[in-house]
Amino acid sequence: MSILESTPTSATPVVEHPKMTVIGTGYLGATHAICMAILGFEVLGVDVDQKKIDQLSAGVVPFFEPGLPEKLAAALASGRLRFTTSFDEAAGFGDVHFICVGTPQSKGSDAADLTFVDSAFTALASRITRKALLVGKSTVPIGTAERLTALVAETSPLGAELELAWNPEFLREGFAVQDTLHPDRLVFGVASSWAERQLRAAFRPILNDETPLVVADLATAELVKVAANSFLATKISYINAMAEVCEATGADVNLLAIALGHDARIGSRFLKPGLGFGGGCLPKDIRAFKHRAEQLGVGQAVAFLGEVDAINLRRRSRTVDLIRELAGGDLTGVRVAALGAAFKPNSDDVRDAPALDVARMLYLEGASVVVYDPEANENAHRAYPDLDYADSLAEAVDGAQVVALLTEWDQFRVADPVVLGELVASKNIVDGRHALDADLYRAAGWEYRALGRPSKPVTVALIESTRDSVALPAS
Repeated sequence: MSILESTPTSATPVVEHPKMTVIGTGYLGATHAICMAILGFEVLGVDVDQKKIDQLSAGVVPFFEPGLPEKLAAALASGRLRFTTSFDEAAGFGDVHFICVGTPQSKGSDAADLTFVDSAFTALASRITRKALLVGKSTVPIGTAERLTALVAETSPLGAELELAWNPEFLREGFAVQDTLHPDRLVFGVASSWAERQLRAAFRPILNDETPLVVADLATAELVKVAANSFLATKISYINAMAEVCEATGADVNLLAIALGHDARIGSRFLKPGLGFGGGCLPKDIRAFKHRAEQLGVGQAVAFLGEVDAINLRRRSRTVDLIRELAGGDLTGVRVAALGAAFKPNSDDVRDAPALDVARMLYLEGASVVVYDPEANENAHRAYPDLDYADSLAEAVDGAQVVALLTEWDQFRVADPVVLGELVASKNIVDGRHALDADLYRAAGWEYRALGRPSKPVTVALIESTRDSVALPAS
């Protein structure tokens, strides 16, 4: 029995096959709406952006996410998924309303901007006239759900009968369909047993798949996402901090990461050195978390996140340093092929993208920068129209004096260094993601550099000894 079973709302009937609305059809909302329809629910996607609604209604996903266009087509064909700009229609349609709007970083502050969240909850609460559940999925500062509960009660004709819950999302760009349909856990933040039971009904197909479930209070559910992102960011920045130490000592951060990863207490996931993290979640989330902790008087507890952020940002300037070194100390007029613009492969997201930031920094130092990304060129050009963009890998590297791998798309990882060497002006490459086989590039006559690795290869005896004792990936 739930610890909330004795609450007054426990006797309120649950809608066993609830109709759902999803407010906000950006990356999170569109994915959630499509996947819930695939699971068999009737879903209405809602957005104030008519262009998004028109695209989705026509079967077009307005961003790049592998597998999602096919799911959208299937969901539309099933008749279970529709899209609208009408909050009145949403209020009358839904039994469970998922709020999936953005929480960007505020201008001039590290705090999260909750304007869209507040607007969505208010718009729904003022229109709903029957028992329903509002479910926040956006990443918000702790205490937001408590504040919104009071706001909803004040705004709604139903008063406190219109309940609120929190269900944080854990999507990885490039794997969003898998993470929605087969998540590694579900978290329900609830204030009543009725809310818990209604969420169980909304996620029954996933729970029937034996997905682990954590039922928590609202504050804990809010905290889970930012705590998870902060931990991942810390792990990434930790190995990149070790890369800085390796650069000063001649040690190899790749071998260090392999050795650390064999420790079961540490593990190898996210212990990968390179250019660092970016995107629309980790950077802004750790800043907003630190800001909120300071407001709560516990800023010292998460003060380390400031250094996590600083280490991550330093990777960008250090990558530029390596490129400058290979260019002979001056980037003026040097043609640089910047391979990648998205913050990670299998995405077209350029928000706070390290790759695009490095390209911009190179341009500001006078380099002639040519950017190529298999999916993010259009978004990158919109963000930085002054850069040059190529339509193919071959076009990007043609005549380049330095090649910089900045996003580890498979197309770049498997490229033949011999073929590339025939196109460039000089065989200089900076591997910003530790994704290439250094031995192959060096054998093909390239000067290969990567953060945290010696400029010259480690002795053959040491490499062979290491390969005999661990499963060493391509160097």
